[in-house]
Amino acid sequence: MPEKTEISNARMREDARVIFAAGVAAVDAAAAMRASMKKTGDIIEVGVRQYNLREYKRIFVVGAGKAGAAMARATEEILGDRVDQGWINVKYGHLDQVEKVHIHEAGHPLPDEAGLKGTLSLVELIKQAGERDLVICLLSGGGSALLPLPVSGISLEEKQRTTELLLACGAGIDEVNAIRKHISRIKGGGLARLVYPATLICFILSDAVGDPLDVIASGPTVPDSTTFSQCLEIMEKYDLTDKVPATVLRHIQRGVKDPGLETPKSAEPGFKKIQNIIIANNMQALKAAARKAEQLGYRPLILSSMVEGETREVARVHAAIAREIATSGHPLPPPACILSGGETTVTLRGKGLGGRNQEFALACALALAGLNRVVILSGGTDGTDGPTDAAGAIVGGSTVKRAHRLSLDPAAFLRNNDSYHFFERLGDLLITGPTLTNVMDLRIMLISP
Repeated sequence: MPEKTEISNARMREDARVIFAAGVAAVDAAAAMRASMKKTGDIIEVGVRQYNLREYKRIFVVGAGKAGAAMARATEEILGDRVDQGWINVKYGHLDQVEKVHIHEAGHPLPDEAGLKGTLSLVELIKQAGERDLVICLLSGGGSALLPLPVSGISLEEKQRTTELLLACGAGIDEVNAIRKHISRIKGGGLARLVYPATLICFILSDAVGDPLDVIASGPTVPDSTTFSQCLEIMEKYDLTDKVPATVLRHIQRGVKDPGLETPKSAEPGFKKIQNIIIANNMQALKAAARKAEQLGYRPLILSSMVEGETREVARVHAAIAREIATSGHPLPPPACILSGGETTVTLRGKGLGGRNQEFALACALALAGLNRVVILSGGTDGTDGPTDAAGAIVGGSTVKRAHRLSLDPAAFLRNNDSYHFFERLGDLLITGPTLTNVMDLRIMLISP
């Protein structure tokens, strides 16, 4: 067991970064693909299933997400020249070396024209697939925004406006995706419809709490369990019926009355020829982070991989746990490393720049002001936190004091949702660049004796 020796603040900050990096490395997308698809001769093994490649005329590789390029590279390495063609939509800058799969850059978190053009090209490719073809789909975080194909009568701009409203009002990712699926031709099982009668294997890097297949990338390859009625309830819950574009509201209202407009359900024949497999998730990253923390001399404790809720409220709870450990040694004595994952939401009230991880860190800094034996790091495993170039931020009990020395008011920055500029001034942004993976967030709290 770790000894109760004091650990310097500087060392804890470095340890937090090392622990975060270990968690991200454990969900490397290419490595996850190689572990999930094994090829021996003409046989590939995916989970408990086997596929004889001699039975397939062609193999197409399609997909979307921040990890798409790395997943495509690994797929090409495994299947070699058996890959015929491919198309993957990725976020700008999330690139990797591939040969036969075309990597197409597009907008995230808000869809753009490049995403629409890329999705149309992807659809044209999979329309070529017949009964004797195999389609491999690669999905990861960001897939919802990177596969924009609105239903007839709704423009991309109207879908963008709807997405903006949902993200700004504090709606959960499952609520956002429910509406995305019902105004899309490809989400919510739509891709499965297009691929049939070909065989489909979908490899999924989970960025959703609890790994629900119908939520990840808005579930393009699985039956949709949500309904138009639920979409209307979500709009009413967040008072959006008078704010969303009229075309979107009319489509949702028509869907409530007409069952024929509903998204694909499990009875459709295409789902009998599909295998969906999750190849990496948040808990996998948390366990690797815990192992690294123990190697560095901390007692690790994983709280949960399913933390959701308003970011500031979640931050206050985490700060209370850190303070309890520092003062009473419960639920475990320091040196301790408390880990949690999942994805919180930010309700925008100000006009600043930031993301949920930076806001979490700033709220923690205020709650832990003066408690110098605590360091907290919060970061997105994809290397991007909100519309910024930072993965998150790192704070300690001295953060507020350091800010005051620079004439910065942390509470004012928090009220304005401007955590990015706050941490930029302090030099406490967590900058990793694109990691080519995405399993939501990692929060690391280190407490010294």
